[in-house]
Amino acid sequence: MMMFLSCDLSYIVQICVLLLFAVAVCPGSSGPLMHSSDSHWRPATATWYGSPEGDGSNGGACGYGSLVDVKPFKARVGAVSPILFKGGEGCGACYKVKCLDKSICSRRAVTVVITDECPGGYCSGGNTHFDLSGAAFGRMAVHGDNNQLRDRGVLNIMYRRTPCKYPGKNIAFHVNEGSTNYWLSLLVEFEDGDGDVGSMHIREAGSTEWLEMSHVWGANWVIVRGPLRGPFSVKLTTLSTKRTLSARDVIPGNWAVKATYTSRLNFTPRPY
Repeated sequence: MMMFLSCDLSYIVQICVLLLFAVAVCPGSSGPLMHSSDSHWRPATATWYGSPEGDGSNGGACGYGSLVDVKPFKARVGAVSPILFKGGEGCGACYKVKCLDKSICSRRAVTVVITDECPGGYCSGGNTHFDLSGAAFGRMAVHGDNNQLRDRGVLNIMYRRTPCKYPGKNIAFHVNEGSTNYWLSLLVEFEDGDGDVGSMHIREAGSTEWLEMSHVWGANWVIVRGPLRGPFSVKLTTLSTKRTLSARDVIPGNWAVKATYTSRLNFTPRPY
């Protein structure tokens, strides 16, 4: 990871003005407003890690594993400070980020998906910080200046939430290793729209009762109860806007550990 402080006074002035504006509009606020409907650009800082044109983390604190190395995540991933990671409930959220130096930064914003957490350094102390893949960081530059932008190390940026879009993908559930009929753990993948998960329930075969799952880490949820009888229906509620989706009998009765089961549904992205 490369981290160098920028000493360009114009950037500092820009950030200070933006921060003063945020304080004036939101007095008493202790952090950024993170509802997915919030379309305002907000100030933050960004660094990059991995190889210069790399895809970023290998796995990461959200638990997506090798998914981060292939499309649709590939080269679009980012780690964020705890204020956006939210103990893992911020996993899967999508953001647009863009840098401020007009001499080297493109006007184009880059869309990244949160797949990891960066708890130290610039990410500590309640700061809002993005640690991007080398590829995503470089794409904020004007054409041909990718390496020069990465040489800056740490950048002042603007960011905002944006709908997640996974064309051709529906929500999927990966059965985590170690799962049994008494301890069932699921990883949620490819949620369009908000991208994040605030609560999760399952319903057993022949039952009308939705059983609440517990958030354990990253994008992983678990239920300790049993013996559980499949097939299982799964209900998701997003963290940001409380939208709900129910996938009926998405996990079969003969489910297998480390298998992934894809639903026929996804959230419809709303404009931000």
